[in-house]
Amino acid sequence: MPWFPDFISAAELARKQTRDAGQADPVAQYLTALSNGDTHALENVWPGEVVVYDPRVGEVRGHKELHRFVRRNQSWLTERNARIETVASTCAGNRAVVELLAHLSGDGPQLAWPVAVVAESPDDRSVVFRTYCSQWPVDGQRHLRSPILGAAPVSLADVVGSYQAALDAGDTDAIVDTFAPDGYYHEPIGPHFAHRGTAELRSFFTRYFSAGGGIGLQHCVVTDDGVRCALEFNCLRWGSHDLPPQAGIAVYERGPDGLLAAARVYDDIEPPTGHA
Repeated sequence: MPWFPDFISAAELARKQTRDAGQADPVAQYLTALSNGDTHALENVWPGEVVVYDPRVGEVRGHKELHRFVRRNQSWLTERNARIETVASTCAGNRAVVELLAHLSGDGPQLAWPVAVVAESPDDRSVVFRTYCSQWPVDGQRHLRSPILGAAPVSLADVVGSYQAALDAGDTDAIVDTFAPDGYYHEPIGPHFAHRGTAELRSFFTRYFSAGGGIGLQHCVVTDDGVRCALEFNCLRWGSHDLPPQAGIAVYERGPDGLLAAARVYDDIEPPTGHA
């Protein structure tokens, strides 16, 4: 999973509650130090913990490991002529979620790759990044993503809570009713797998729930700014099939009528055979 420059935007949002006015953005300083390759500067700029949870390499912790991680992945992005588009940003407290679309070309076919980055700043010296995506667009395979977070008591009200109840129950009518007439569901594997409007959503969720019921999610963390609600979760069940716990995130965007204008999901969960 490449290191995206837009991590700066995520951490900038996450730090709004913890930075003193006028203080230089330590994330920008940190990435500048990375590009200069000065490890002493890295320690001075960010003396606390820096942790990345990456879908491909797992946990990256500390300045030296992060330096190697960034160096390897910068060349990967360059080879593929990567262009990063920001889709949306959600911020609450010391946490931010930035949704990205990475446009990749290089020698292979052009593709658009959805990625979500969570930046959480426990204090003004430390930051944690959690990246979520499907690797299917890049290598044509699903990869088991072990849990990053544990279960936590989460309060989901209004239309987001109704959506979660319908998702767990596998109730097609109820889940379609949570969407606005022109609302859409965005699959993790790319923008060309979007289902918009009542008819498309009904067809999609009927197929989605055809493995014996709904989708069982263990809720972990919610970032909600009143318009968008980002839910980090572990998926435990698909219909009648128990799954190894797998990490993901979903962002639910409310429209002016209080219904869902969009649901965008970032995970690499493989459906039961015959129910893709």
